[in-house]
Amino acid sequence: MEFFKIRRTIPFMRHALIFNVISAVTFLAAVFFLAYRGLNFSVEFTGGTLIEVGYQRSADVERIRRTLDGAGFKAEVQNFGSSREVLIRMHLEKNQSSADLSRKVIEILKQEDSAAELRRVEFVGPQVGSELANLGSVALLVTAVAIVLYLWMRFEWRFGLSAIVANLHDVVIILGCFAFFQWEFSLPVLAAVLAVLGYSVNESVVVFDRVRENFRKMRKASTVEVIDSAITGVISRTIITHLCTQMMATTMLLFGGPALHYFALALTIGICFGIYSSVLVASPLVMWLGAKRDQFVKPLKRGGARDEHEGAVV
Repeated sequence: MEFFKIRRTIPFMRHALIFNVISAVTFLAAVFFLAYRGLNFSVEFTGGTLIEVGYQRSADVERIRRTLDGAGFKAEVQNFGSSREVLIRMHLEKNQSSADLSRKVIEILKQEDSAAELRRVEFVGPQVGSELANLGSVALLVTAVAIVLYLWMRFEWRFGLSAIVANLHDVVIILGCFAFFQWEFSLPVLAAVLAVLGYSVNESVVVFDRVRENFRKMRKASTVEVIDSAITGVISRTIITHLCTQMMATTMLLFGGPALHYFALALTIGICFGIYSSVLVASPLVMWLGAKRDQFVKPLKRGGARDEHEGAVV
């Protein structure tokens, strides 16, 4: 479906150097804040206390969160299992035990609702958090390697290298934003980062498919003209797809509550930079790495006929 059609080829590659200089500065700034300020890890990574509280009727999660905030406790509150079960994650202060913390929390909650019942208390040690952080790093690494191998086999090594540089650019920008603003980095945020990595590579594949197709069709065009034509040809689809995806992320950001806030925020940053990197970072890198028509168009054998169905369709 195409709601609008761009009839003139937009010269994206004319400004490729400027866009990539901006990307490099943004990337280096994100790396600086990651190194200087670091990520504000949640209880899952740093260790803390998990408190499960049961109610006789549906629990008001937002009210519980406000009550604990008013008492000076920074806590993550969400439903667990059913609407009558609440899971509270809290950091342990120095010289404080999980038993003391849970006793204070349940006393505060009983003042609001006498039916509040302490179900269980668990301590999550920093060793478990360190293991989760390591596993998350491995997940990012495996995903990145898999993307490079996939694009290398489907297209050519230049495309695989360009795509992974652009996609890691998106990931580092997300992490840099979380480090700069000291937003809490939790497991849902890690899931959002992995989702953005897969989402961005999908856009790169669409653009690369059109580039390969244009190399076969536009016999007399230069590499710059081929890439500009490819991006212009899919820009309508790109805008519509990203707008629809961003609508869903914005809905979660506005109405999902604190439990989904940072997850949706990471998705929003990733979607915005995903458009930018797929079009204005990955494509210029392909051009600068020396992509040429000869790499995709095989010379016809003497007396042979060209397959009318040859080429990709996007």
